[in-house]
Amino acid sequence: MITGSAVKRAERFASDFLLEQVKTSYQIIDKGIVNQVCVVETENCKVVVRMNDIGSYSSYFKERWCIEQSAAVGIPGPEVLSIGITDDTAYMIQTFVDGENGLDSSVPKSSIWRQLGEYAKRFHSIQVKGYGENLIDPVHGEFQSPPHAGSDGSWLGYVQYNINSLTELDPLIGLGVISPVESQRVRKLFGNMKERTYRFGLIHGDISLKNTIVTQAGQVMLIDWGCAEVSTVPHGDIIYLMQRYIHSEGPNSEEFEAFIDGYGISEKDLDDSRHILILRSFDKLRWAIYRSPDLIEPYAAYAKKAVKMIMD
Repeated sequence: MITGSAVKRAERFASDFLLEQVKTSYQIIDKGIVNQVCVVETENCKVVVRMNDIGSYSSYFKERWCIEQSAAVGIPGPEVLSIGITDDTAYMIQTFVDGENGLDSSVPKSSIWRQLGEYAKRFHSIQVKGYGENLIDPVHGEFQSPPHAGSDGSWLGYVQYNINSLTELDPLIGLGVISPVESQRVRKLFGNMKERTYRFGLIHGDISLKNTIVTQAGQVMLIDWGCAEVSTVPHGDIIYLMQRYIHSEGPNSEEFEAFIDGYGISEKDLDDSRHILILRSFDKLRWAIYRSPDLIEPYAAYAKKAVKMIMD
């Protein structure tokens, strides 16, 4: 995380870009988990400055591309004015959107979720290539997932890695996530995924009320594309909502149905999403086992709930 006064840095970045003196500024608290977010106002302009360490520059580059592409298919959001790196800080300057955060808006939550479903259908249609979270070719919209031991970074490599991990000595059995019998059932489930032909598209990766701003006219603006990636659609964003539902973080049943209705998602896609949910939950748990042991317990609890949702 960046050090020093966030507001002072935001003022400097905005002033240098706008070539105007700052009149007022303040930090937005509790709405940005990853970034430090500030609002800076000059005589003629009001902007939002998002900041993080220099490793976040590639994420800001991806966000700008996603915002531009989504705007082209009719999804309203802020305009990215500039991204850059100064000293040890990566930053993004965006236009200020006047309105209330979706969490605080008086507009019925189900209405917002229905609109988000409509938006998701639009941005899932954006032409992209590849698979993964890293934008490597903005001209052709190509994304890539870094390879690791056991996987070449492709979708099929991702599925095969998780199939190969389902052994008699699987740590997930020892953690009580699955039984040996369930492991065989899951292995067959993952094997079927290899035979399926999926459609790949751009997913937001963090669809939630906190990532919306509702204007006074009731228009829903979609923000924060930092978790965007190319994955199977519509499943990728549905899985995220299912995950939040499992953690009791919303959307609730009514709001989830509103999203599904706004998108027009079929029962088949919902079933496929539940199966891919298990795949993702297992993969994240395996990552925790090898890379972040402090996350094993919560990731194992989540994986257990995902298995229970499908297997029961």
